[in-house]
Amino acid sequence: MKPKYEITPEKLREEFFEVYGTGESPRLFASPARINIIGEHIDYNGGKVFPAAIDRYLYVAIRKRSDSKIIYNDLFFDGTYTFDINDNFKFDKTNDYANFLNGILSCMKKQGYSFDSGFEVLIASNVPSAGGISSSSALECGFAWAVNETFNFGISRKDIALMGQQSEHEFMNVNCGIMDQYIIATARADTAELLDCANITHEYVPLLLGDYRFIVMNTKKQRKLADSKYNERRSQCETGLTMLQSAGHNIPNLCSMTPDQFEEWGSAITDPVIYKRVRHCVTEMDRVLRAVDALKANDLVSLGKLLYASHDSLKNDYEVTGIELDTLVEAAGKQEGCLGARMTGAGFGGCAIALVHKDEVENFIRNVQDEYTKKIGYPGDFFACGAGQGVKEL
Repeated sequence: MKPKYEITPEKLREEFFEVYGTGESPRLFASPARINIIGEHIDYNGGKVFPAAIDRYLYVAIRKRSDSKIIYNDLFFDGTYTFDINDNFKFDKTNDYANFLNGILSCMKKQGYSFDSGFEVLIASNVPSAGGISSSSALECGFAWAVNETFNFGISRKDIALMGQQSEHEFMNVNCGIMDQYIIATARADTAELLDCANITHEYVPLLLGDYRFIVMNTKKQRKLADSKYNERRSQCETGLTMLQSAGHNIPNLCSMTPDQFEEWGSAITDPVIYKRVRHCVTEMDRVLRAVDALKANDLVSLGKLLYASHDSLKNDYEVTGIELDTLVEAAGKQEGCLGARMTGAGFGGCAIALVHKDEVENFIRNVQDEYTKKIGYPGDFFACGAGQGVKEL
């Protein structure tokens, strides 16, 4: 891996000519990272989630070639990957990040899109990799949109998102949800999206934070438990739904239940652990809807309280946080200018977010970093961000 620095579109264009030679200027595309403001572990329970794109971008420079060759380079990762557009693409771990790109091409070809030439690509990212803010989805959607526009395929933003998910499922063999690709493909500036995971529809909600910023706090812990525990939680939720349906409650999924209904029907769940898992789903869905109302009313104080409540539920009812995430959120809660904080993502490591006044950002990061390093034994990683825009040509 080469030393990283902050990349700009102008710098990427210069580097493209260094790598591929002068000639026609490449087209440049930007693809954002994302945070999930609230709505954790309910996407697979028919719930609504509330993500936003952030103003950290991965950039793709692309130019058609006169032959059928495809060449990939990344400014910060060693190695050149060369293929042919007529190849039958297969996953190969020696191809590293090129697998994400070939997965997209494989989906496009399966759907009947044909290429009249090869192309050359240079990628560079200001998104921290493996930081829990979807660097791989930014890569997939940024590349897919760049290819779509370069070859005039006319694929919609929603279908770009679905293609990214299809690539993960069929090519990368990762059974991911739709949220990451969807927000990255469809986001608008200064909005969050209320995404209904049951029917893949969304509503834009103004995300006007005024004097506040989201701080992304990365535990820098390897998430070894996340996959196995994720499957276990899914199974527990399915068991809870079956218990409720067997008791005669006609519900399609856990998140279609209101807190009042759960209060009334919850006794049908006889296992105390399953009961807690279901309670998280029901209360988190309610918190998502209240968070949307809070943002529409420009009530950031209420939003902050909901973030803390979400973390408590993920810690106590869903049990997916761990000492690293809990330490970040507890330390955040002691800081001046912090309205709320919670873990975001699968848990057991990864990231948390905090909503912090812009005048306190430096103090916040220093103080939380100190407390985290003392307790955990190594530093985390922190950065402030605002709302971003979905994939776009520059």
